[in-house]
Amino acid sequence: MKVVIIDDAQINVTLLQHLVRKLQDCEPVCFTDPLAGLEWCLAHEPDLLIVDYMMPKLSGVELTARFRARYPDVPILMVTANHESELRHQALQQGVTDFLNKPLDNTEFLARAKNMLALRQSHKNLADRASWLADEVRKATAQIVAQEREMIFTLAKAAEYRDPETGAHILRMAHYSKHIARVLGLSLEQQELLLESAPMHDIGKVGIADMILLKPGKLTEEEFSIMKQHAVIGAQILDTSSSPLLKVAAVIAHTHHEKFDGSGYPRGLAGEEIPLFGRIVAVADVFDALTSERPYKKAWSIEKATELIRDGAGKHFDPAGVEAFFTDFDNVLAIKNQFVDEQIELRDRTLD
Repeated sequence: MKVVIIDDAQINVTLLQHLVRKLQDCEPVCFTDPLAGLEWCLAHEPDLLIVDYMMPKLSGVELTARFRARYPDVPILMVTANHESELRHQALQQGVTDFLNKPLDNTEFLARAKNMLALRQSHKNLADRASWLADEVRKATAQIVAQEREMIFTLAKAAEYRDPETGAHILRMAHYSKHIARVLGLSLEQQELLLESAPMHDIGKVGIADMILLKPGKLTEEEFSIMKQHAVIGAQILDTSSSPLLKVAAVIAHTHHEKFDGSGYPRGLAGEEIPLFGRIVAVADVFDALTSERPYKKAWSIEKATELIRDGAGKHFDPAGVEAFFTDFDNVLAIKNQFVDEQIELRDRTLD
């Protein structure tokens, strides 16, 4: 442990240095210039500071105040020949831990210094323990997050087997959603949360009958009414979990078919009544659905899909979300080219 000694009298420094060497596992670091001593302390955290009260350039009290601003827990032992209570009170207010009177009693010095170093060691052990616990919490949290991601992937995969939409669609729309969130200025944490929860937006389709879900032609009014229930079913599936990630996914599943003008489903929410993540996913989901080929339709051109999305601002879509989507549009196109249907399907077959 490093014990810093600051005293303008060399004879006092020599005596204190000799005494400190008697303490177990202690290394004295000595200064007769208080400014140089303080500078060293601010660059190298000591375990105990022994400082004289009366010094030129910088008094022990002034040095203590500056030291305490950096190190609130390091013990300070002040050596002084002054017995005035007012001066001692001033030193205590600045953060001095204890006093020793001149001339020094060697036995008393060793006992007080030993006690202070034991206190310092306890503080360090406690800090190490807190750091260890924080690290263990981080590990446990990371494991829980990994398990949540695995569960989301499994659920998305289950829905994918029943839905004519491809796995690439899920990846593209999730990354489109993150792109919009980034441009809107959401935090990186919120962007990642959206990226991980958006793939669950259509999980409710597992509750829709195949004759409706897989119908190649246009749905009847009655069939479409049943199909719309997938938003409610998805929310009910996901909202049973206490996981914050799945709670967000439940909100997205419930609200990504709402429209900004209130004409959407299942609740007819309008404007900012629709949660932000639901408004973001609505833009990403529709754009990718339009520009992707399905068994029942051809893919739209980028130009045609862009025109529809822009025309839908303020009606189907949140205008801010639309503007964000088309900001840095090269990134959107890069995402589209990165996650190609055929490549994703081939990769999945290889993994299986």
